[in-house]
Amino acid sequence: MTQIREQAIRGLTAGDVFTVTRTFSESDTIAFGEISGDANPIHYDEHFAVAKGFRGKICHGLLVGGMITEVGGQVGWLASGMNFRFRRPVYFGDTITCVFTITEVDERNRAKAEAVLSNQHSEVVTEAWLTGVLPGQTERNILAQI
Repeated sequence: MTQIREQAIRGLTAGDVFTVTRTFSESDTIAFGEISGDANPIHYDEHFAVAKGFRGKICHGLLVGGMITEVGGQVGWLASGMNFRFRRPVYFGDTITCVFTITEVDERNRAKAEAVLSNQHSEVVTEAWLTGVLPGQTERNILAQI
C-alpha cells in the first residue's frame, strides 16, 4: 500500500501534500496518442516541432498533466473539475515532479486542490486546479481492505 493511500485511509485535510515523480519517454507519448487520438505532429515529427519553436518533439500536455490522477486515484478522489495551465514543454527524457496540495475540504468532503508540476531543472511546466469529492468514512474503510 502506498503512503498516499495510507494517508487517504486516515483521512484528508486541507494542507495535505503529496509528491509523485515520473520520467516521460517517447513511447509514453506514442501510447497516449493512440489512446487519445491526438496525432498533432508536434509530438511525432522533429521538423514540425522545431518549426513550431521547440528544440524537438514534446510530450502531450494532458499526458504530463495526468500525473495528478496518480494522486487522485490513490486517495479515491472523485473529480468534478480540472483546469490546466501548460507553461513549458516537456521533452522525452524529462523527469517531472508533481506536488499536489489539498487546499480546501468542506463538511461534505468536497475538496479543492492545486498541483504544480516541475521538470528536473525546477522549471514549472504545468499548473493545475482541481475540484472533487474525497472519500468518506465508508469508502476509506473499503480502501483499507483493498
